[in-house]
Amino acid sequence: MGLFSKDIATLDDLFVHQLQDIYYAENQITKALPKMISKATDPQLRSGFEQHLAETQNQIKRLEQVFQMHGQSPKQVDCPAIDGIIKEANEVAGEVSDKEVLDAALLAAAQAVEHYEITRYGTLIAWAKQLGRPDCASVLQQNLDEEYATDKKLTAMAEAKVNQRAA
Repeated sequence: MGLFSKDIATLDDLFVHQLQDIYYAENQITKALPKMISKATDPQLRSGFEQHLAETQNQIKRLEQVFQMHGQSPKQVDCPAIDGIIKEANEVAGEVSDKEVLDAALLAAAQAVEHYEITRYGTLIAWAKQLGRPDCASVLQQNLDEEYATDKKLTAMAEAKVNQRAA
């Protein structure tokens, strides 16, 4: 089902489709993070990626909870956006030989992922509220709060040392 497919006729349909999109994205992220963990040389960055992997696994469980609350079975739809962000991260990481520059590249890629997730969760929360589902919005808000916190931590790491070392 494409985003502008005839299968999406209502805001509820769009909500479910977007839920399937972020569910796919979070699952792809759990596959990408172990590679990022293994490539990161900065111990704090590696630890941050490990922590985010655990958070992402919990976020997937929350998404499954939202599917159930909304009377749906958890299902994924391909998300070309996250696939592209992850592909770009892998390509850039493969081209960087300086380990400190690699850490900066990995951190930037992680922030691109976070920003994508933030936009999706924000939209889903707004739609859940519009659909009269504050229960779903509340669960999705937990994921959004974690994404904001992760982005803030990544920014602090970049500004405090990772970017300086790469320079």
